[in-house]
Amino acid sequence: MVYGYIRVSTDKQTVENQRFEIEKFCGREGIAIDSWVEETVSGAKTPDKRLLGALLESAAPGDLIICSELSRLGRNLLMIMSILNQLMEHQVRVWTIKDNFRLGDDIQSKVLAFAFGLSAEIERQLIRDRTREALALKKASGVRLGRPPGPAKQYKLTGRETEIRELLKQGYTGRRLAEKLQVSTATLYRFLRHMGVFK
Repeated sequence: MVYGYIRVSTDKQTVENQRFEIEKFCGREGIAIDSWVEETVSGAKTPDKRLLGALLESAAPGDLIICSELSRLGRNLLMIMSILNQLMEHQVRVWTIKDNFRLGDDIQSKVLAFAFGLSAEIERQLIRDRTREALALKKASGVRLGRPPGPAKQYKLTGRETEIRELLKQGYTGRRLAEKLQVSTATLYRFLRHMGVFK
């Protein structure tokens, strides 16, 4: 499958320019777009809150995603690297037009994927360190940590625990289970942690 991915940040922007660029590029390369994914959403939103998230989940090994430029995938470098790393792990190719980026199965792409994964892990570790330091400072200042008193948080899947445990026994993977329950994988994993299936 070849996907054309288009994202604009506001209603005032038009998808037509990006579509024209992609169609012109595909014409030169002799490629046909099988499916278009178009959305109007800020690049600061995480992929799971965009149509891009569904595309990342559904794309199969060997598929190709074409977009006008890398910035269409996300607003900041860490997000873009994380997305590209995920696609590399699933053997999904990414081509961009303006910055002439090619993510595939060659050695250069594998080196880039390693760099993306390493950079993302370093950033996550830095975030964890900063969070621990901030919490330690608050605790030292006498601030009470933890969830404030009140009713327990409600989850989208509350009440379906028995069904979920039965499906897990049947060998459902996270992705298949999320599709079966019609929720995102992020929502499913949060609930599984709540259930104590894993930490």
